[in-house]
Amino acid sequence: QVHLVESGGGLVQPGGSLRLSCAASGFTFSFSNYVMEWYRQAPGKQRELVASIASGGITNYADSVKGRFAISRDNGKNTVYLGMNSLKPEDTAVYYCRARTSFNSYWGQGTQVTVSS
Repeated sequence: QVHLVESGGGLVQPGGSLRLSCAASGFTFSFSNYVMEWYRQAPGKQRELVASIASGGITNYADSVKGRFAISRDNGKNTVYLGMNSLKPEDTAVYYCRARTSFNSYWGQGTQVTVSS
């Protein structure tokens, strides 16, 4: 059974930083085969893709976080990270980790990030 467990969320002041982690387990195939993604969902808004990292390490970012967020993965630890700098109140949301291939997709339970003074 696949499990994705996010951690690292919390309350931070504007301009601050956080690092989210998503630890994966239970995959049938190697973790390195999965595209790993971070999504977020703010209250009253649709879930949106924040960043992704392919098995080869190619990354993509939403325009709203480019230059501030960095996604990375450690295939040896089955973990994906999201470094977040220069946080803004509009970054407040529940952040979700997703693992996908062409055939399947798995979600974590989410971690709350609140940016407020």
